Amino acid sequence: MQKQDQSHVNESGSEFGVGPFKPEDAKGIVSLFRSVYGEGYPIRVFYDEEKLTEANAAGQYYSIVARNPTGQVVGVQHLFRSAPYPNLYEAGAGLVDRDYRKLGLISEMLRFAFEGWVPQQSNIEETFGEAVCNHTHMQKTVSSLAHVETALEVALMPAEAYDAEQSAKGRVAALLVFRRYKPKPHTVFLPRQYEKELRFIYSALDDTRNFEAADQDLPRDQPSRAEMTVFDFAKVARIAMHATGFDLEPCLENLENQARDQKAVVFQVWLKLNSPWVGSAVDILRRRGYYVGGILPRWFDEDGLLMQKLFVDPNFDDIQLHSDRAKEILAIVKQDRERAQQMGGACANKC
Repeated sequence: MQKQDQSHVNESGSEFGVGPFKPEDAKGIVSLFRSVYGEGYPIRVFYDEEKLTEANAAGQYYSIVARNPTGQVVGVQHLFRSAPYPNLYEAGAGLVDRDYRKLGLISEMLRFAFEGWVPQQSNIEETFGEAVCNHTHMQKTVSSLAHVETALEVALMPAEAYDAEQSAKGRVAALLVFRRYKPKPHTVFLPRQYEKELRFIYSALDDTRNFEAADQDLPRDQPSRAEMTVFDFAKVARIAMHATGFDLEPCLENLENQARDQKAVVFQVWLKLNSPWVGSAVDILRRRGYYVGGILPRWFDEDGLLMQKLFVDPNFDDIQLHSDRAKEILAIVKQDRERAQQMGGACANKC
């Protein structure tokens, strides 16, 4: 049986219902994005009723919708594919009509999604979110919905993204949180450089991992294989390393040069933790100024390791974190960044 719409009356007496997408919601969702962002939202599917309906039918995007008693769409939250593994869904692209803000719609839509709707979807095995760190509201909400903090993305979003609410003095960090719906026990190879830190992060996951040492050299008979996406509006380059081999360093240099040409200032590299030579890959990244961000459960179906470097101010002083665990992850990131700076090199004064 599919999860049905839920009706709510909040403390102010406003009534609204929350439920999964219906084709007749598409027009209202498009109107809502235009009313909040004008034509400036970077994901264009939210401006096309037909494509949004197709994306919901295909499972690329799932819209969770809040409607008032007349059926008008007054809020929407999305689950969508953004990681290499298609059965891992990100929660995001949520917004609420200006007349319905401060009524708890975002929390109710997320609760409906995570507690009621997602468990009924056989193709969603894990969810994750990027809780911004210019405030702690979303961190508290997702923590109450059984998501576990596993990584910190330093300076992910530009301050301009928060001009309307005037809540950011500089670029904004994001806390990565994950919730498991389908277990997948598997072996993880721990880089010696981060064994203690990664064991701490893994300690809160409710899934089984078998730990082994990542003590092998990069294979001499295997080339590297990578996929890079540059997000122009955020100036972020994300590099998914689907394979690491003898040519990893020139492969990275080539991709970084391409990203710099596109004005990227935040670089992220995702490594596979099911590789027994991931420690050797980490050595190369550290020499190039990267430092650890944390782990990404089920990122490639197997787990991933986030490495990052910046060519902008990390703005550590303005990072707001709710939990002690998140603060410990921040300490891990800062400590490894200091190590990267001490190692010197081309990024010594910027990364």
